[in-house]
Amino acid sequence: MEKLIFRKFFFDIIGFFFIGIFCLSLIVWVIQAVNYLDFVSEDGHSFKVYLYYTFLSFPKIFSRLLLFIFFISVFYTILRYEEKNELIILWTNGIKKKSFLNFVIKISFLLIVIQIILNAFIVPKSQDIARSYIRSSNIDYFPSLLKSKKFINAVEGLTIFIDKKNDKGRLENIFLKEGDAEFSQIILAKQGLLKRVNKDYYLELYNGSIIDRSSNSTNLITFDKTKFNLSNFTTKTTIAPKIQEQSTGLLIKCIRNFYKYDMEFIERNLNCNKNSISVVNEEIYKRLIVPFYILIVSLVGSCLALKSELENNFNVHKILVFFAGMIFIILSQILSKYSSEFVLKNISILIMPFLVSLIFYLFIQFKLKE
Repeated sequence: MEKLIFRKFFFDIIGFFFIGIFCLSLIVWVIQAVNYLDFVSEDGHSFKVYLYYTFLSFPKIFSRLLLFIFFISVFYTILRYEEKNELIILWTNGIKKKSFLNFVIKISFLLIVIQIILNAFIVPKSQDIARSYIRSSNIDYFPSLLKSKKFINAVEGLTIFIDKKNDKGRLENIFLKEGDAEFSQIILAKQGLLKRVNKDYYLELYNGSIIDRSSNSTNLITFDKTKFNLSNFTTKTTIAPKIQEQSTGLLIKCIRNFYKYDMEFIERNLNCNKNSISVVNEEIYKRLIVPFYILIVSLVGSCLALKSELENNFNVHKILVFFAGMIFIILSQILSKYSSEFVLKNISILIMPFLVSLIFYLFIQFKLKE
């Protein structure tokens, strides 16, 4: 009898959880997809790249929403059971509140494992695959990249400005700047055409001048016709993987070797240095520690079962439980930021979810004995 009741409770929570997280993730994904559309079009990538990139962002959205949706699932399911007097039926049929609490904890551990797998393996890998795909695609959509009366800085090491662009693709009053502060080349042309040979794009420019600038001199060259090769340039979004895209194992090695002052390892890994170690710490905290806040919100949600709807102050109790859960969800994100000040030194931040979970568990056990 007890197994059947707990099985029903499990499927009620998990059913609401998956419906809720799918619907909310889909809404967030659509909103982000609209934002990514501008990013991809300005960066010169095709619509196929755009679809692939946005699809691979779905695991990240799912992971970000998991803690919130699970708390809402526990809160809603227990509240519904209370309103339908199903909890009273459970207690009168011999189901102990302690057994009920322990079952909610078991469900929370299942979700903790799922989120750690998502955070530590699936999300970084999907983000890395997305960036690798963009990197391998290069700029094969230059016709949409070149827009009139707009400075284009999406290409690494190159700035482009075109005054006019007609329907036939003819360009007028073209400005190109290549290089850095020490050496740069500026090309001005009255007219131009974007052409393609095999997979390589180049600009055919007419009636202009080239200004070569260095720290010591400036040279001016005029031309009637010249070509500017675009095939060697890459977009700014494809240069190097971000810390959020790197494997959890590599980030843990980074922290360990950074505190050991292993300079050989640090030099081999661009993201493992004094400037980025705080971001690495924050990322590790989000991946491996934040999932344990699931245990806290499950215990907070379980507090709803401590009182009956028939009691006078049940509505106040319900509101307090809901806001307590939301506070801990927000707190998990705030403490992630503080963790960037070196996780290993902030032991209090590291043990926070475990300590609070223990306090809540002991509090509920105490209330059950009253």
